[in-house]
Amino acid sequence: MIKKNILVLFGTRPEAIKLAPVIKELKKNKTHFNTTVCVTGQHREMLDQILSFFEITPEIDLNLMTHNQSLTELTSKILLEVDQVIKQGNYDYIIVQGDTTTVYASAVAAFYNNVKVIHVEAGLRSFDFEHPFPEEFNRRSIAPFTHMHFAPSEGAKNNLINENIRIDKIWNVGNTVIDALQYALPIANKENFSNLFPQVDFNKDIILVTGHRRENFGGPLEAICGAFKQIVQNDDVQIVYPVHLNPNVKETVHQLLDDEKNIHLIAPLPYPQLIWLMSQSKLVITDSGGIQEEAPAMGKPVLVTREVTERKEVVESGNAIMVGNDTDKIIKLSSELLNNSELYNKMSSASNPYGDGNAAVKMIEILKSHE
Repeated sequence: MIKKNILVLFGTRPEAIKLAPVIKELKKNKTHFNTTVCVTGQHREMLDQILSFFEITPEIDLNLMTHNQSLTELTSKILLEVDQVIKQGNYDYIIVQGDTTTVYASAVAAFYNNVKVIHVEAGLRSFDFEHPFPEEFNRRSIAPFTHMHFAPSEGAKNNLINENIRIDKIWNVGNTVIDALQYALPIANKENFSNLFPQVDFNKDIILVTGHRRENFGGPLEAICGAFKQIVQNDDVQIVYPVHLNPNVKETVHQLLDDEKNIHLIAPLPYPQLIWLMSQSKLVITDSGGIQEEAPAMGKPVLVTREVTERKEVVESGNAIMVGNDTDKIIKLSSELLNNSELYNKMSSASNPYGDGNAAVKMIEILKSHE
């Protein structure tokens, strides 16, 4: 049997979470695969937490992150560095996940070197290059030359078919975020992290908030924060907000919300603490893609602070509602979810559209048989 040499490339925390189950399955199958893990370090601190939790040690760490660098700088760095990594190895495939700058630049470097690209979570589309920016461009740009598309849902698979991607290159395997959650949540629940949040009263209704999208920088984020100030006028409600490290988020949020007694601004949380906190929350308000997938798996309604989402399944299934940066809409729907049990139960009991937690196993079985 000829082993396949596989390079797994990622740079951010969400990529690491969703690729961890794939890496673990590849490493279990040493007779079939030589697996090399390479990280670009696009999100340094957040990335390292995930690697530690999932006990993954990269063979290659490019450590490319510098403070406040532009997309052009980051893209060119990744392209040049990954080009060198590929040239020094003898890889049959590279595996990338999602739609980050790491994904785009790494896939292009692979294409230039005639290495086949495998795209995990392929086929997500918002059909708007500005929302999310630059992610919609990244994922759509690599699709035409990707060799294997692992779609997380039937809708994502259909998007690819509609773009004239050959159907024999597409597999709907579900989303590996569910695999990761099924691995991590029992560990997190066993730990019970309540002592890490002494300022939070878990007898009250907890709203978990996250946000980091570029399209919300500035005015939109200010409008969203304005909604939070109104929501916590109700003393029975507390917001817990792990604030993203990006200065465009951090400075605005702290300036507007620091003095609110029922809003707890905390540092970004390691993955197990975040999913534990999500499990303790009544609802979630977020612009994060991964959390739009994780929260429904725990039966938590989601308000999505974006104008469009590529995860249309969670809206269609009833798990999530789009609220954008509309202050009044965020206030109104938060209040309804906290006070209207019929709406809450409808959103919290909707079926999760992202599979059964066996996405990584399915991928590896397909890879074993694929030439």
